[in-house]
Amino acid sequence: MGACGNIPIFKDGLGCRPCFKIKCNKPAECSSKPMVVHITDMNYEPIAVYHFDLAGTAFSAIAKKDEEEKPCKAGIVDMQFRRVKCKYGSKITFHLEKGCNPNYLALLVKYVDGDGDIVVVDVKEKGSDTCEPLKHSWGAIWRKDSDKLLKGPLTVRLIAEGGTNTIYDDVIPAN
Repeated sequence: MGACGNIPIFKDGLGCRPCFKIKCNKPAECSSKPMVVHITDMNYEPIAVYHFDLAGTAFSAIAKKDEEEKPCKAGIVDMQFRRVKCKYGSKITFHLEKGCNPNYLALLVKYVDGDGDIVVVDVKEKGSDTCEPLKHSWGAIWRKDSDKLLKGPLTVRLIAEGGTNTIYDDVIPAN
């Protein structure tokens, strides 16, 4: 159930991943049952102060049974929404982006459970006591440009805006 969020929701990419519970109020074909959507991209249309652009499956899911196409045809629908904790289970994924090497690390972080946007990502080499901070690149990608060669395995630490500090030991292997 993906959705794009506008500027205050997507937050220049820091808001990529969060979950929102939404409920459609109008038109009459809306089911008024709440559902959770995951923000996956930016929407640049200045339609409202807060704006969600729902994927087709999410748009259909807000409708009453047998009226799935009507809200979609309406185009703009009134909704209530609130931020909720994401519940992906144990699916967290770390993906090294194309072009990574011992001097450049670009890490995509996906499926993070929890209490808010990721605001800090650090890596630590095996046997080191020092965490190396990564810079937010864009979307859910964090990067490190380094004169010093990074050697795996690397441990990743994530800090969420709500303060949750989670460590994933040796998730990036050597080589």
